[in-house]
Amino acid sequence: MINPYNTGLDRNPANYQPLTPLSFLERAAEVYPKHIAIIHGSIKRNYSQFYKRSLQLASALSARGIIRGDTVSVILPNTPAMLESHYGVPMCGAVLHSINTRLDPETIAYQLDHSDSKALIVDREFLEVAGSSLKLAKVNPILIDYNDSEHPVSNSLPNATEYESFLLEGDEDYKWLMPDDEWDAISLNYTSGTTGNPKGVVSHHRGAYLLAQGNAMIASINKHSVYLWTLPMFHCNGWCFPWTMSAIIGTHVCLRQVRAAPIWDSLAKHKVTHLCGAPIVMSTILSASDNEKKLLENQVEFFTAAAPPPESVLTNMNAAGFNVTHLYGLSETYGPAVVNEWHQDWNNLNENEQASLKARQGVRYLPLESLDVMDPNTMKPVPRDGKTIGEVMFRGNVVMKGYLKNKSATDESFKDGWFHSGDLGVIHEDGYIQLKDRSKDIIISGGENISSIEIEEVLYKHPAVEASAVVAMPDDKWGETPCAFVQLKELSEATEEDLSQWCKDHMASFKIPRQFIFDDIPKTSTGKVQKFILRELAIKKRP
Repeated sequence: MINPYNTGLDRNPANYQPLTPLSFLERAAEVYPKHIAIIHGSIKRNYSQFYKRSLQLASALSARGIIRGDTVSVILPNTPAMLESHYGVPMCGAVLHSINTRLDPETIAYQLDHSDSKALIVDREFLEVAGSSLKLAKVNPILIDYNDSEHPVSNSLPNATEYESFLLEGDEDYKWLMPDDEWDAISLNYTSGTTGNPKGVVSHHRGAYLLAQGNAMIASINKHSVYLWTLPMFHCNGWCFPWTMSAIIGTHVCLRQVRAAPIWDSLAKHKVTHLCGAPIVMSTILSASDNEKKLLENQVEFFTAAAPPPESVLTNMNAAGFNVTHLYGLSETYGPAVVNEWHQDWNNLNENEQASLKARQGVRYLPLESLDVMDPNTMKPVPRDGKTIGEVMFRGNVVMKGYLKNKSATDESFKDGWFHSGDLGVIHEDGYIQLKDRSKDIIISGGENISSIEIEEVLYKHPAVEASAVVAMPDDKWGETPCAFVQLKELSEATEEDLSQWCKDHMASFKIPRQFIFDDIPKTSTGKVQKFILRELAIKKRP
């Protein structure tokens, strides 16, 4: 029998348009052109200006030969240029590649080459690392350097066009390009490689659109809310909040650096309603001096990911005027895809019980279709007993397209129709998941993903090191930090200072272990390092 609803009712331009978060800014500029969109020090720009500058960026890139599917890379802190890039780059059909500003030149050069970067926008603060990266890279991108008026630098990259001059090459009436398909790529973000090179996570317009709206609903963000940028926008495109805030006609308050005084000044001066960040941001807020702290007129919603904050931090944040919500996600899920939804009756529990509930990662985000903890061998859900460990798996429209130029890794991650996170956890009777371990050996410190294997490989190359094993050590400020267990070769010597300097010479500074413990490394009969023993030792030996 023919289904009448499937006949003669086809898609056409009148009833079907590709979903894209770029439309949020266009609407905001049409409906609220004078509403303040961006605050950055003395700079204030309304939505009309924000939209026109984004169009100029798109137009100028297009005029320079950037076409659909080209990669435009940026090395930018949380500035107006970074927000404009989140719109202007995909508005000309290109794909935005946000680079972690803390990476070493070798890693940046790899990303530029792997993504076949056609243009690079660099904040002048990072000229040295950018210049070193370009010398190592094979690509020869168009160079644009951004001189932040709130943080001016006189030097510039050779052969680079200054950002404001580049915008003048563009047309503020440029007709921006809708994606041909909402499945088209909008951004590229690289993971921290556990073995070998990092993988390029490709996100699409549809997923960005859905997660951006999901943020607003999950976080209960009202129209015209004010968002403070303490979360780096290079992390999963700022968890899609650059697009979320246009959807609710909100105000972005930019911060180049996460420092106590400017955070508190911004919170009070601009009546900030929301911010996101790793536990280190909370520690920074709480460690402010009495002179730096301000009395807040409204409760501020703070969303944190990574390691669960200690009970004392949650208590102190609440006393300071913040409501903390725990999130969990990965680059492959556009950022947060799991939220610790809080039940009102939990407020009646004692502090220990509340802290135990807050430590759980939670339940699926609104735009995520499925979340479960499963046995990766049988692909059956583990019992909801809060004890049986399995792998956390995702399924839905806010899961990445796949890994760029890496079909084998993509196929492996999507085996059996689920995205395999590599994170190990349990699921409780009420459906809330809780992480227990990371099969990828990733340490999340201050919001940065650090590969324990990468640190181990660097230590192994030291002439005095026989063996090394790196695990996460809990830290009240950073959430967790790398702790290196080192076994020295017979008749060889090395101090903690020696190995710290060795690591400093061979990797980014944020990856350097905070503590080195010299001892024999426990192994199984087959020679496998017993990291569960080392994790217990790290907890006992934490400062």
